[in-house]
Amino acid sequence: MSAAAIACDPTRLRVRVSGAVQGVGFRPYVYGLAKRYGLVGFVVNDPEGVTIEVEGNWAAEFVAALRLEAPPLARIDEICVHQTAALGTKDFSVTTSQAGRLSTRIVADAATCEQCLSELFDPENRHYLYPFISCSHCGPRYTIAERLPYDRRNTVMKAFSLCAACAADYADPASRRFHAEAIACPTCGPRLSHGINAIVAAIAGGQIVAVKGLGGYQLLCDARNQRAVQRLRSRKQRPQKPFAVMVGSIAQVNEIAEANGPELALLESSARPIILLPTRNDLAPAIAPGLSRVGVMLPLAPLHHLIFHELRSTAAWLAGPGPVIVATSANPSGEPLLIDNAQARRRLEGIADLIVTHDREILTRADDSVMSVVAGRPQFIRRARGYVPEPTRLARSVPPVLAVGGALKSTVTITRGNEAFVSQHIGDLDTAEGLRAFEETIRHLTSTLDVEPVVIAHDLHPNMASTRFAEASGRTLIAVQHHHAHAAAAIAEHGHAGPALALVLDGHGFGCDGGNWGGELLLCEGSRFRRIGHLAPLQMPGGDRAAREPWRMASAVLHRLGRGNEIGPRFAAQRQAERVPALLDRQGGATTTSAGRLFDAAAALLGVASLQSYEGEAAMKFEALVRRTAILEAGWTIERGVLSLRPLFSRLIADDLDAADGAGLFHGTFAAACIDWVTHAARRTGVSTIVLSGGCFLNAVLAEEIDRGCRSAGLTPLVPRQLPPNDGGLSLGQAWIAALRITNSRQP
Repeated sequence: MSAAAIACDPTRLRVRVSGAVQGVGFRPYVYGLAKRYGLVGFVVNDPEGVTIEVEGNWAAEFVAALRLEAPPLARIDEICVHQTAALGTKDFSVTTSQAGRLSTRIVADAATCEQCLSELFDPENRHYLYPFISCSHCGPRYTIAERLPYDRRNTVMKAFSLCAACAADYADPASRRFHAEAIACPTCGPRLSHGINAIVAAIAGGQIVAVKGLGGYQLLCDARNQRAVQRLRSRKQRPQKPFAVMVGSIAQVNEIAEANGPELALLESSARPIILLPTRNDLAPAIAPGLSRVGVMLPLAPLHHLIFHELRSTAAWLAGPGPVIVATSANPSGEPLLIDNAQARRRLEGIADLIVTHDREILTRADDSVMSVVAGRPQFIRRARGYVPEPTRLARSVPPVLAVGGALKSTVTITRGNEAFVSQHIGDLDTAEGLRAFEETIRHLTSTLDVEPVVIAHDLHPNMASTRFAEASGRTLIAVQHHHAHAAAAIAEHGHAGPALALVLDGHGFGCDGGNWGGELLLCEGSRFRRIGHLAPLQMPGGDRAAREPWRMASAVLHRLGRGNEIGPRFAAQRQAERVPALLDRQGGATTTSAGRLFDAAAALLGVASLQSYEGEAAMKFEALVRRTAILEAGWTIERGVLSLRPLFSRLIADDLDAADGAGLFHGTFAAACIDWVTHAARRTGVSTIVLSGGCFLNAVLAEEIDRGCRSAGLTPLVPRQLPPNDGGLSLGQAWIAALRITNSRQP
């Protein structure tokens, strides 16, 4: 109904607001707005979002202002207005939430707002130095909610009875904490097991501290103390994988890294993600060995602000540069983030010197989100705290589907109507703890959304843990090929309806022929795809070991170039090197079309990394060497859709090429080859929309070069923005393909 029509008939209006409007201070906002316009009625949380009834002459202005002045964390999808009979109500009230089948949602946890920070350090305020201060605009949401509607009784905060002062704030429409469900104070709220002074003394003394954060436990130590960082690496069994660091303020970021406007804006956003930034090398060398970027974040919880406030006053940091602390997930290597107090004390005893707990329970683990800015736009590397459970809007309403993703960087997706809810990053599913976290996430997301899936979508790989879970469920199953799912995730995110070419550059995926795919050119339309090209297959001596030992892929390249006799001398430090040529001479061994393995091979040939202690290590260190890119003329061939980089590899092993020049040449030539590849395919098929996805697109150099090259060629690239291009986005693609197949099967 239009505002003009409303103004002509000042009767009672029923206003339904859908979207992320629970747990964001929307009801107190509506209350204040109604009072401003002299209206009577009520506002209530209900299964669909928020229902408002207003009565008075200024109802039209009220409805018009609803969207314009909404609270900062609110996301309004739709406002529906209907006239109803006037009741002659005398006041405006906030009423008890209604039960029923849910179609609303909750917002993500949010960093401490400026108003709460001001109170945190105000000696006259009753929240002075209280590490659990929050209000309607900040604090925990998703991680403490049991179910919807988002009321205190449906969160872990029901364990804390409000004191008189908090109860007064909660009931006062003029208070910023009016119906703020996580409201607490030192009198009635959660408490830390240790004081801030003890935490700071441990960090300043070179010790490792585990603290319970918003979405799970974190490990903290002095990021400039090489011994402390090395000790953390040893105890956590994480020899090379980079650590993120936290600085106390936005002004301090440029002391340790280079940051532009978009990067600084992301750092300061309420989600408080980790942002990868070019490092100034002003930290302990062990923070990010061999890499040119460091993950940086700002304080997100009151506890972090209190730690930095106290650190800045200690002798170690009074005269020198500001404090910087490592802030990394508190979990034994390869296992999910810890959230339970008893488990944390048990599992972290040999890692942390001090374990700081508190008595506010975490129901849903949510690791820190990780992002970078590529080609001027944000790109997810890991999507979790601060962004989940914000949904992806789909082009149409679809049946309810559960998609269980892959085995690495696992996420799950549930569809509801025209929304797809992708879970937080769960992690790898190769441990019992990882599988438990995976199943817990499915139960919580299904319950919170009040959805009963009609099918489960899963990866084509028969031995994947997520596939076995799907098969054991007893539900109808739909298998989706790995790289098709990568492409479909971007297609679903962008709402693209027509055909699209997909350049998927990835590490590993089970192919339709049972082979090891990973560098694919697909023609996608609707729920189907056709493989129209791939990278030239390369042997994998040792099978899966070749993915962990780049020297093996380099050996396969040397063998392909007819230089197998160089394998032993070049990789003499590897005990198996002398045996590999004979292994490569045999026919019938494992082969791969993986783009990731090509990066491994190039890195090993140029002496960057022969072994890997974490996934993508060789490729990341190889990318870090790039000063500028170059293109080797005739550095590739394309025959019958097969792209070969054999000429490029012949040049990379020349004696006059150092590692940095080789890195620039490889990245530039590979990008140019891919642009040539997709351009030819676009001409042949008449399809000019190009999906760019797969784990290799986390490489900023490659991603920028290919994106720019596609645009220069008149093509339209679709790049993942709401989800990572790696396996973290896989479940969305699976869900979209499965939903399309169900819809198509129901059509006459």
